Amino acid sequence: MPKTQDALYGAQSPQALVDEVYENYKKYVNPPLARVMRLSGSPVEVRAQGSTIWDQAGKAYLDFAGGYGVFTLGHSHPRVVAAVKAQLELMSLSGKTMFNVLLGRVSKRLAELAPGDLTISFWCNSGTEAIEGAIKLARIATGRPKVVGTINAYHGKTLGALSVSGRPAFQDPFRPLLDAFEHVSYGDASVLDEALRDAAAFIVEPVQGEGGVNVPPLGYLDAVRDACDRAGALFIADEVQTGLGRCGTRFGCDRDNVIPDVMTLAKGLSGGVIPVGAFIARTEVWNRAYGKAPLLHTSTFGGNELACAAALAAMDVLEEDHLAENAQVRGEQLRAGCRELQREFPEIIADVRGLGLLCGVELTNEGYGGWIIPEMLKHGVTAAWTLNMQRVIRLEPPLIVTADEVNRALAALRAGVQTSRENLGRLS
Repeated sequence: MPKTQDALYGAQSPQALVDEVYENYKKYVNPPLARVMRLSGSPVEVRAQGSTIWDQAGKAYLDFAGGYGVFTLGHSHPRVVAAVKAQLELMSLSGKTMFNVLLGRVSKRLAELAPGDLTISFWCNSGTEAIEGAIKLARIATGRPKVVGTINAYHGKTLGALSVSGRPAFQDPFRPLLDAFEHVSYGDASVLDEALRDAAAFIVEPVQGEGGVNVPPLGYLDAVRDACDRAGALFIADEVQTGLGRCGTRFGCDRDNVIPDVMTLAKGLSGGVIPVGAFIARTEVWNRAYGKAPLLHTSTFGGNELACAAALAAMDVLEEDHLAENAQVRGEQLRAGCRELQREFPEIIADVRGLGLLCGVELTNEGYGGWIIPEMLKHGVTAAWTLNMQRVIRLEPPLIVTADEVNRALAALRAGVQTSRENLGRLS
């Protein structure tokens, strides 16, 4: 247990820390966000371990927001932290002019775990960077500019990733976006042949996370694979949120047992310790793009030793501790509990859906969420909305979550739903 002063980052009291953080956010970080967070009663996170975050007052919270999918192994997994600490004593960042031992090892390990013949990986620092790299790879490998995405998709907020996302609210303030991007309905294979004519790639999430935890029909990704083959387009699976055990399988595309041409990863790739992203491609696709120009796409910080050490350890923990299997079992428990609440409160909960430990609770009106999420926080459980669908509450705990922790989260959700009904009644 840290000393009180250490846990308060040198502040003289919990309230002094709250006041300091709020003033810093208001003046130097994001003024409107600071006001919203303060009005909602957001505490200050000061330390975390496993599935638990502690605030400035020492209150513990089950983390069912999960860093939007980052904390697959929970917070500060000891094996990952130990690997990073050990590497820090040797070398922290790559000098870039020599071979990097850990970059070679982590790339080999990812190829061993990835579906089929996905082999060559590029390492970067985030999911949106991985998407940018995949788009560039597809365009240069095929010689075609058009990239097709899906309505309500979320692939990131840099300009290329935003262009292929499917949410106008995030796109409109930045138009004109990049050209030659189109969008089709998610989960509808019948539109693919027409849309993919002369396309470089089709990019799709195995489950739309920010779109509202939308699960496509079984066989959809198989149909995507066939349509891409007919069109000569690359199939890019955005596994930034769905990969690495989150959906109850090693990768989300394993549900349909398909092999994409390119797969993007991030979030849980380092086990929640170091920012890291990557995309991995078939060798033939990579060579078509960069076989004669190996420095055409690079990253200064991508593939650094600390990130590689964390990712190596995280992948080992994922496999050795059978966390995908735990995600499947605990995810079934979580959705079953949410569906029981739906039967009890049908005027508030419209639907429950998801795969593994990516669970979406759709409300009949997004106004209920303004009561439910803060009430869950009062009961010691974090949760979050999905970015593209504000009436969907996302529950995305670490893959190490226990049955007891799931039950505690369900109790907090019940309290939130009851409170929202008492205060709002039936919303139209």
